[in-house]
Amino acid sequence: MQQTTANMPESPETAPGAEPHAQAADSQAPGSGRDLTGTMITTGRLVLTAPTSADIDAIYRICQDPAIQRYTAVPSPYEYEHARDFVEKSVPGWAKEGSNAVFGFYHATSGQLLGMIGLHGISGPQAKNGAMAEVGYWTAPEARRQGYTLEAVRAICRWGFAQLGLQRIEWIAFDGNEGSRAVAVKAGFTVEGKLRSRWVQRGERLDGWIGSLLPGDPIPQ
Repeated sequence: MQQTTANMPESPETAPGAEPHAQAADSQAPGSGRDLTGTMITTGRLVLTAPTSADIDAIYRICQDPAIQRYTAVPSPYEYEHARDFVEKSVPGWAKEGSNAVFGFYHATSGQLLGMIGLHGISGPQAKNGAMAEVGYWTAPEARRQGYTLEAVRAICRWGFAQLGLQRIEWIAFDGNEGSRAVAVKAGFTVEGKLRSRWVQRGERLDGWIGSLLPGDPIPQ
């Protein structure tokens, strides 16, 4: 769920297919094989946990941001019911089946929702290509350029390797999403190339970038 430094504002999300409102890219992926309900990850400044009904208003407000609608696959226009369904149906359903691990990342002191992040299309070791997932994230406009998204990406990737046994985590973004690319690179991802005319976004065919993080790759502090 599409986030950060460089010479541009923090980008909202990494990828069209990895964004938290989308279904898993591979409908045949068996998932992690475990119920992820109740998972919580903590860092120095953040708490990563599933959003609740108390976050619906904030998610609805944040997803009106033009950059989030440009760089992610959230519905456009983004209606209140989209936020409600996401929180009350999609996130808990994905967690129970182990297909997507989607979290809000919150300020550890104030409890403010800063953004959303997830590992999407989770597959287990029995899948054709082994245990893999795709990272996606977006950040509230007021929380950008403060390093929160980078901290969340590092944390969820470490968790994915340690707890889910992932063998590869992919990052995918629309061509031009420089902020998301900067976050991914700082988190240790290797940008592997361009996917030409890979997606249709709002009726327009767009190129994308793809990168990967492997268990043996260093994740900078």
